[in-house]
Amino acid sequence: MTAASLLTDDQGAASATWGELVTAALLGSTRRTPPGGTPAALLDAAAVETVRHRAGLLPAPAAARLAPAPEDSRPPLPAAAARRLTLLLAGRSGGAGAGGGRRGTTPDLAELLPQWLAAANEYGYRAPDAQLPDLLDAARARTDLRAETLEFAGPRALWLARLNPEWKFALRNGQPRQRAAGAAEQPAAAQPGFAPEAARRLWDEGLFSERVALLASLRRRDPAAGIALLAGTWSAERAEDRLMFLDSLRESLRPSDEEFLEQALSDRSRTVRATAAELLGTLPGSAFAARMAARARTYVTQDPLSTTPRIAVEAPHECDADMQRDGVAPKPPAGRGERAWWLGQLVEAAPLSAWREQFGGRGAREIVALPVADDWREDLHGAWCRAAVRQRDVEWARALVGHPTAPPAEGPGDAARLLAVLPEEERAAWAAGFIEAHGLSDAFRLLGVCAVPWSERLGRAVVDALEIARDAGSYPWSFSGVLGLAERCLAPVDAARLEPLAAVPDEPEGGSPGAGAYWAEAFQRLVATLRLRAEIRAELSGEAERAGEAERTREQTPSGDRTDRGESEHGPSGQ
Repeated sequence: MTAASLLTDDQGAASATWGELVTAALLGSTRRTPPGGTPAALLDAAAVETVRHRAGLLPAPAAARLAPAPEDSRPPLPAAAARRLTLLLAGRSGGAGAGGGRRGTTPDLAELLPQWLAAANEYGYRAPDAQLPDLLDAARARTDLRAETLEFAGPRALWLARLNPEWKFALRNGQPRQRAAGAAEQPAAAQPGFAPEAARRLWDEGLFSERVALLASLRRRDPAAGIALLAGTWSAERAEDRLMFLDSLRESLRPSDEEFLEQALSDRSRTVRATAAELLGTLPGSAFAARMAARARTYVTQDPLSTTPRIAVEAPHECDADMQRDGVAPKPPAGRGERAWWLGQLVEAAPLSAWREQFGGRGAREIVALPVADDWREDLHGAWCRAAVRQRDVEWARALVGHPTAPPAEGPGDAARLLAVLPEEERAAWAAGFIEAHGLSDAFRLLGVCAVPWSERLGRAVVDALEIARDAGSYPWSFSGVLGLAERCLAPVDAARLEPLAAVPDEPEGGSPGAGAYWAEAFQRLVATLRLRAEIRAELSGEAERAGEAERTREQTPSGDRTDRGESEHGPSGQ
C-alpha cells in the first residue's frame, strides 16, 4: 500500500462521524470495512473524536454545594469493637446457612451481625464514618438489619443515603430510634418550641422519614395536633403512605384517635380499612368495639337448652354492608366456609372483656374450658386466640395456650403468637416445659419468641433435647433451625457445659452412618460461636481494651520490679 493510500484512509477515518464509528465497531471489521480501512485506524479515529468532543464542551454552571453532614455526638466504638465490625461486614455475604445444615466449625458471621448491632446500640456508640457505606449496603440486602443499622449509623447515614439511589430505603424507614443519650436528634421542626409554620413546611415538603418523625414527636407532646396534621393531608397521601402512617399510631394510640380511625374505615384502600379496624379494636371503649361485641355476642351464647354449661354458636348468614364497613371481609379464602369466616372475624375484633358478662361472670380459663356445641370449638377458640394476640391480653393468652405438656395437636391456635403475649419469664418457662415433654420437633417457632439470652432452664432443655437427638443416631440437619437459634440465643456461659458434646460420640446401633461426626462438628461450631459472642460483648463494653492495656503494662514492667512488688505485697514465695 502506498503512502498516499494510507493518508487517504486515515483522512477517511477522521472524517467519519461518531455514530459511524460506533456502528463500524459494533459490526466488526470482518463484516464491513471500517472507516480508515483497518481496526487500528478506527480506534485512532475514535480517540481523536473523543478528544474533540471533550474539548468542545461548554462549562456548566456550578451545582450548589452539599450541606455538611450532621454531627453525631455519640461516643466512638472501642478500637477492638471497630475491628470486629470490619470483620463482620466483610463476612456478611459468606454465610452458607445456619445450624447443623452448614458444614464447618467456624461461626457464621452473617448471623452475628444483627446481635452485634443491637449490642452496640445498647451502649450508645456511633458508627465509624468509613463503615457507613458498608452498613447501608448490608441493610439494603437484609431488611432484618435495617432498624438496628439505621439507629447505629445515625443521622450521617441519612445524609449519605440522599446521595445514592440504592440506599433510598433509609429515607423511608423513619428516623433512627433514640435509645441512648446523644442519639440522633429529631428534625428541628419536631422539637418543642419550634414554630408551627416550620413544622407545617416540613410536613408538606420533607422526606417521608422526616414526616414520620415529626408526627411521632407531635403525638408525644400534643396528640390532637399530630392527628390534625395527618388528617389535613390524608386524602392526598398515597395508599402505602397512609398505611404506614396508621402503623405509626400504634405505639401512642389513645381514645381521642377514634374519630379519625372511624373515618379511615371508609378509605378507598382495603389494607388501610383493615388496619383502621384493627386499631379501633384495641380501643375497648370505642364505638367500633361496642358494635363488634354486640354482633359477636349475638352469635356466641350460653346454650339455654343444655343441662350443663355449654357454648352455643349460630354463625351469621350474611355479611351486610355495615359489617363490611367495619372491616369484615365478605369473601373467605379457599377452603373456608363463609359463615365460619364471618364469625371468626367478628369474634376476633370483639373485646375479650365482653365475654365475662356473656358467660355469667366466668374468667378466661373457665370460659375456654366450656364445651362448644356442634363442632364450632376450633373456629371459636381460633378466633379467641387471634383476639388475645391483637389485644395483648395476658389472661386470655395464658388460658388459650394451655399446659405445655398437652399434645401440640390439641392447641386451639398459634402457640408461638400466644406465648409472645406472656411475660418473658413465663414465656421461657412454658417453652422449656414444652421441649422437656415433646422434644424439639415443634419447638422452633416457640424458641423464636423467647427473650435472648435464653433462661437457664430453657437453655438446658434445648441442649438436653439436642443431646437426646444425637444419641438417637439421627443427622443434625433435621435440627438445623434450632441449632442456628442456639448459636444466637444460648447464654455465652453455656460454652463450657457444651464442650463435652463437641467430641465425636460412638455410633449407636442402627444409627445413621457418620451422624456422630456431623453432630460433633455442629456442637464445635456452637461452642465457638458462644465464645465469640462473649468476646464481642467484652469488646463493646471496653473490657477487652482494659485487659489488653493491663497486659501491655505488665509486659513493659521489668521482671525484677514485678518480683519485688510481689514479695513486698505478699511476702516471699516460700512463705
